[in-house]
Amino acid sequence: MAIHIVAEANRCLNCKKPLCQQGCPVHTPIPTVIQLFKENRLVEAGEMLFENNPLSAVCAIVCNHEKQCAGSCIRGRKDSPVHFSSIEQYISDMYLDRMTVTKPPRKKQRVAVIGSGPAGMTVAIELARRGYPVTVFEWKGKIGGLLQYGIPEYRLPKTFLDRYQARMEEMGITFRTNTTIGSVLMIHELMRDGYASIFIGTGAEKPRTLGIRGESLGNVLFGMNYLANPRGHKLGDTVAVIGMGNAAIDAARTALRNGSRHVTLYARSKHVTASSSEVAYAELDGAEFMFGMQILEINDEGPLFSKAIFDEEDNIIGYEEEPVQVHADSTVICVSQVPRTKLVRTTVGLDLDERGTLAVDENYMTTKPGVFAAGDVVTGAKTVVHAVDGAKKAAAAMIRYLEQRDAAENAE
Repeated sequence: MAIHIVAEANRCLNCKKPLCQQGCPVHTPIPTVIQLFKENRLVEAGEMLFENNPLSAVCAIVCNHEKQCAGSCIRGRKDSPVHFSSIEQYISDMYLDRMTVTKPPRKKQRVAVIGSGPAGMTVAIELARRGYPVTVFEWKGKIGGLLQYGIPEYRLPKTFLDRYQARMEEMGITFRTNTTIGSVLMIHELMRDGYASIFIGTGAEKPRTLGIRGESLGNVLFGMNYLANPRGHKLGDTVAVIGMGNAAIDAARTALRNGSRHVTLYARSKHVTASSSEVAYAELDGAEFMFGMQILEINDEGPLFSKAIFDEEDNIIGYEEEPVQVHADSTVICVSQVPRTKLVRTTVGLDLDERGTLAVDENYMTTKPGVFAAGDVVTGAKTVVHAVDGAKKAAAAMIRYLEQRDAAENAE
């Protein structure tokens, strides 16, 4: 590993206009970090990474690098790109244990964070680093949201989240797990108890349904439910996965790791939304891919499809008359996720937009004053680094809001 990442660091051209940095959603200062690494200034490099992206240790592992930093690297035009993710992973993993946590003077305005996924973790860290007392409310038993319950262990070891929680608790952040806001406690009760501002980062964990016959059968699962507890489900030898996004790939590879022998992913078109590296790993694991399969229903035998007819440009121009019955012990549906709406339904003044996600203004404030939101609950299902990007901007807006509120109170 050490030889590999040193070699990668030496391949960096230190571009004056680093396209890799532009390709990163949070604009990680990649050339500067690489230079610090080459000078053996690892703690400084780690501090820079953490300052820019509190979840750099996670993003280094789970980001779609081929479409971001590596995909933008100028070396990739004629050669293989610099794989900064390997360098970032090494530095961030080291720094997560070595970082020195300093607590700034404690401010009197307390903040509530609803949801402990990537967006919630980022906002909690950003606010705590500015001295605000932060309480994170999580409806499940462990923190992490998608990181804990949606990304398989083989991709992201859950020990990372334990280490993050330890560092965050050192910062003074308090966690209340197994606590649902919008059920046991309401947002207006948080305001009653003195939370000056509230952040909603509840993600998009509700599986999107297909709206077809058979989704309630016993041999059918939704991908996010399966990934949350794969050992709790026996899928059988033959598994059909509907969808070809990253979650579908995760479900397929997890099934193969938990005893299934034949796993096939099905898509209506010839378009794969998952990263090519994840597809390659899935194929290496033994997963198969079937294109041009429009699902009609699911029955006791498995999914029933219409087979698409393509033209020379791979556009669907029709379907074959005879449906195709696929025999599978289990069918796993992975066609994206949407936000849950319970919090909105139980909070007066909190509105959704036309897409069914939380409505926010340019400052990430929702339609309820003092309540902010970012991440998948605002954008719909996207990547971890996109959630971090939105959360950083929301945190900055929350700090401005709290400072203005404090100034107004002191002026009275």
